[in-house]
Amino acid sequence: MLIRAKAPLRVSFAGGGTDVPPFPEQEGGCVLSSTINRYAWGTLRPRDDAQICINSLDFGTSLSFSSRSELKVDGEMDLAKAAIMKVGSHHDQGFDLYLHSDAPPGSGLGSSSAMMVALVGLLKEFHSLPLTDHEVAELAYVIEREDLGIQGGLQDQYAAAFGGLNYMEFFGDRVIVNSLKVSDDILNELEYNLLLAHTGRVRLSSHIIEDQVDRYERGEQDSLDALRELKKLAAQMKDALLRRRLDEFGALLHEEWHHKKKMSSRISSPELDALYDAAREAGAVGGKITGAGGGGYMLLYTRFDRKHQVAEVMRANGCELHEVALEPRGLQTWRVTE
Repeated sequence: MLIRAKAPLRVSFAGGGTDVPPFPEQEGGCVLSSTINRYAWGTLRPRDDAQICINSLDFGTSLSFSSRSELKVDGEMDLAKAAIMKVGSHHDQGFDLYLHSDAPPGSGLGSSSAMMVALVGLLKEFHSLPLTDHEVAELAYVIEREDLGIQGGLQDQYAAAFGGLNYMEFFGDRVIVNSLKVSDDILNELEYNLLLAHTGRVRLSSHIIEDQVDRYERGEQDSLDALRELKKLAAQMKDALLRRRLDEFGALLHEEWHHKKKMSSRISSPELDALYDAAREAGAVGGKITGAGGGGYMLLYTRFDRKHQVAEVMRANGCELHEVALEPRGLQTWRVTE
C-alpha cells in the first residue's frame, strides 16, 4: 500500500509581504493569490522494520535512519525530518518517503511550503490524524517558520492546503481564507492572458525577507508606505476580478510591482528591471517577480494580441516560458495498492 500526496504551488498577485510577521500582528495583512497546476509530490510506503528512508528525487539524494533515533536539524533533508519530528512516528514502524517538486526552491512559487504541506498530508494519512485544512496549513507554518526558523510569510502554506483563487487575511491570532467565486469565463480569460517566465536567476528569499523585516522594524517610511499600499492593492485587485475588469487587474499588477520594490533594495535588480521594461515595451500590461523577489519567475499579464510578442522578447532574453493554468484544489492525498 502506498500513500500519495500532492500540494499545488501558487502565484501571488498582490499583498505579498503583508503576511510576514510582525506586520500581520500590528496592522493586519492580506494577499490575493491562486494555486496553479504545478505541484509538490510525495509518496509514503510503510515498511515492516523500524527504518525511515527519505528520498529526494529532484536531487538524487537519500537519507536513512532508525525511527527510534533522535533526529537533528543539520541541513540534510530538514523539511522532511522536521515534519516527522512534529507529526510523530511509531517507534516500531518505518516508512520510505519519495519527494519531488515541479519547481525548485527559490522559484518564487512557494515550492518549499507546498512540499511541507504535502509532507504533513502524507504523515496525517499514515497516522490517521483528523486534521482540517486550516490545521494542516497552521502545522506546516509552525514546522517551517518556527521549528526550522525559515523566514517567510503565512500565505504559502494556506494556499497549498486550500487551493484555488483566494483573498487571504492575516491577523495576529487567525488567518481567514476567502475563496473567491469568480465565473469560469473570467478564470479562463485570466489564464489566457497570463504568462509565467523563469528569469534564470535564483535567489535566497530568506535574505530578502530579513531585509524587509529589518526595514519595517526600524520604521523606514518607504517600507511602511509600500506595505500599506500593497494591502490596498490586494483589495483593489480582488474587486477588479469580481467586477470582471481584467484590464484594470493587469494595470494594478504593474502598480503592485512598483510598490513592492520599495520594501527592500534586494527585491529587484538592474537586470530584472530591464527584463520587465522589455516585457512592457512588447505589450505586457503589468507584471511582477513572484514570491519574495530577487529572481525566480516573473508573472506577466498581457493582452491576447500581444502575448506572442511578449513571449518572443522574453525568450530572446533567456527566459523559459510557461502558460498558467489555475488549480482549484488544494492538498490531495490518496492510497494506491502496489
